[in-house]
Amino acid sequence: MEILTGNELTSGGTVYLDNRGLWVQDLQAARIFGAEDGAARDAALAATRDTGRIISLEIEEVTLDQGLIVPKRLRERIRATGPTAPLTLNGAIFDRQHLGEDGHVSI
Repeated sequence: MEILTGNELTSGGTVYLDNRGLWVQDLQAARIFGAEDGAARDAALAATRDTGRIISLEIEEVTLDQGLIVPKRLRERIRATGPTAPLTLNGAIFDRQHLGEDGHVSI
């Protein structure tokens, strides 16, 4: 089983492709692609690359544990739970940009 993950262009925030074809912040809302879904997965990757709004696209292997999506790699488990340290600049703490309902990132 696999999901698609990437980063918002302007904020760098981690996002996942959902069943509606939108990029969302919640790992548990990610669309799961099975072995038979390779063509759909690849089409989604190509369509996303064409927009330029999501960068660092990756296919991530996952498992289901009691109905929850769990990435196999530690790196992706860390990305799914957010930064391990707050983003600060000159002492101010910043929150990342959040996607609107349309799933797009402003450019």
